[in-house]
Amino acid sequence: MKNIVKKAVVAIAAVGMLALPGLQAAMADTIKIGAILAVTGPSFLGVPEANTLKMLTDELNARGGLNGNKVELIIKDSGGVPEKAISFAKQLIEEEKVFAIIGPSTSGATMKIKNIAEQSETLLLSCAAAEVIVNPVAKWVFKTPQMDSDAVRKIYMEMNKMNISKIAVVVGNTGFGQAGKGQLLEIAPEYGIDVVISEVYDKAATDLSAVVAKLMANKDIQAVVNWSIVPAQSIIIKNIRQAGWDVPIFQSHGFGNIKFVQAAGDAAEGVIFPAGRLLVADVLPEDNPQKEVLVKYKNDYESKFKEDASTFGGHAYDAFKILCRAIEQVGVDKHKVREAIENMKGFVGTGGVFNFTPENHNGLGLDAFEMMTVKDGKFTLYQK
Repeated sequence: MKNIVKKAVVAIAAVGMLALPGLQAAMADTIKIGAILAVTGPSFLGVPEANTLKMLTDELNARGGLNGNKVELIIKDSGGVPEKAISFAKQLIEEEKVFAIIGPSTSGATMKIKNIAEQSETLLLSCAAAEVIVNPVAKWVFKTPQMDSDAVRKIYMEMNKMNISKIAVVVGNTGFGQAGKGQLLEIAPEYGIDVVISEVYDKAATDLSAVVAKLMANKDIQAVVNWSIVPAQSIIIKNIRQAGWDVPIFQSHGFGNIKFVQAAGDAAEGVIFPAGRLLVADVLPEDNPQKEVLVKYKNDYESKFKEDASTFGGHAYDAFKILCRAIEQVGVDKHKVREAIENMKGFVGTGGVFNFTPENHNGLGLDAFEMMTVKDGKFTLYQK
């Protein structure tokens, strides 16, 4: 008799559990996603990335999670120090057992952990731009920002239209800066561009007038390319204009945060740079395939965080959404997810329409960029 009662109680309990969706959800598996971001430190990269990932994770869990599984986001702040990424990557992989890592924010930090991700077979979706992250291709490593070589080509194409052939190149002493310098020098001959002088400045610099004076001593220079992701890039702009030098200034796609414009003040007016379409989402034609995604992300972000959306937050958005789409398609087998990302086609993100292949772990091309400028302190499409 006791056994019969015991079995009945168990059966009733089981039925009760099935009737409680909240309890079922609590019992579902948790998918851990790690992120290594420069939330603090000498850049404007990590805050919009962290904000974006938190927003997307909260939205996803409020809808019931990913295939019914709760997503747990674990953010590590590198402070912009590439070496910190190494210990954080090991913590996330070995201790937290994360399914994937989003980030790091910077190219230097990404390159520090690229082999760690590869050896541990952990998906890494970098938010950094340097081409060396995915060239040569590493099986487990992807990146969402557009290619820096394509950014260089967009700049040089514009220079050709402006009959500019002799330029100066200045870069920040970061992984992104050094990689960009390499691309600028290598690609220049394809467009008949002569890099007359190239200089590197410290990411923590507060005055770069001596560098500017060195550039100005070369009277043949027709334009300056300032390639950086750190606030010191705004100082170069200010120092050039303070010196009375009315030379065209081109920036990299690392200029895509309005805070860099604010830091440079009036000197930023007229700066020219390539960037993804997020910065001009509102003025895109209605039939642009990215417009709906861009406007929604921009509106959601700005209403929640009371600050302008930036291309950097967009890189995190793309990484998160690409990872989630792959998991939705094939489940939580990391090998199948990796393969799903590698073969993903037509994914509309903030950076462009992604078409990955086994040979291309970025998935974007030259058409992901528009040429932008600063007008009245705001970003707008560049029109000569």
